[in-house]
Amino acid sequence: MKNRMGLIQIHIAVLLAGGVGLFAKLITVNPMVITCGRTAFGGITLAVTARLTRSSLKLRSPKDMFMLALSGVILAMHWFTFFLSIQVSTVALGLLAFSTFPLFVTFLEPFVFKEHLHRHNVMMALFVVTGLVLVIPNFDIRNHLTQGVLWGVLSAFTFAMLSLLSRSCVRTYPSVTVAFYQQLFAALCTLPLALTWKSAITGHDILLLMILGVVFTALAQGLAVASLKTLRAQTTSVVFGLEPVYGILLAWLLLHEIPSLRTVCGGMLICGAVLWASFSHR
Repeated sequence: MKNRMGLIQIHIAVLLAGGVGLFAKLITVNPMVITCGRTAFGGITLAVTARLTRSSLKLRSPKDMFMLALSGVILAMHWFTFFLSIQVSTVALGLLAFSTFPLFVTFLEPFVFKEHLHRHNVMMALFVVTGLVLVIPNFDIRNHLTQGVLWGVLSAFTFAMLSLLSRSCVRTYPSVTVAFYQQLFAALCTLPLALTWKSAITGHDILLLMILGVVFTALAQGLAVASLKTLRAQTTSVVFGLEPVYGILLAWLLLHEIPSLRTVCGGMLICGAVLWASFSHR
């Protein structure tokens, strides 16, 4: 029952996460401002949630504070590179590049938690890399689509690191506490750079940032972190393989972004490999 609840939590989180990429196109500010606004609204929501559920936000040691601060900085890096990836390319390319993060988790998790590296995970990695090669439109670094894919891969790497750090933290603290401090430190480290934005922020942008922070951040991240209490980081990673499917369909319907045949083929390889690894693991 605990594993089943964890799977329900992570699948809802993935469903919400699939729509996040659209905000990079809908909000008319740079990725740093989006990241700051998202984490600020998300942190406020989680603080209210902790108050209502009587969850303690007290930390036990400076070491725990450092670990949560570090995970907050990594969270900020992840979202900044994620939004930048989509803004310079497309929702489909950004999401597919980001969906390669199980590749990084597969090889990082055994070293961090001293767990066995399975053969099917190595096979998955080979398929993911092949799919990523197909997704890249060309290998010219000056091409904005290629730049978007590279930023997406960096976002995937930072998210893999965040997943492993979160798994360590939720063993000691409630998930809402972990998520709150991650949002708080992410907001604090992006605020100075966000304040350099010169253009005006419209009321429409603020409304979208609020929705992004409350629904697509606080709720989604809280569910994802909570699932790590009963699931391995690698298991949650492979479930997140469904994220680009939701995101690409939403971008197709709402933004009229139609992915190319090459992107679809590469995406099928990446998502197929991730889902295959999930079933093999089970």
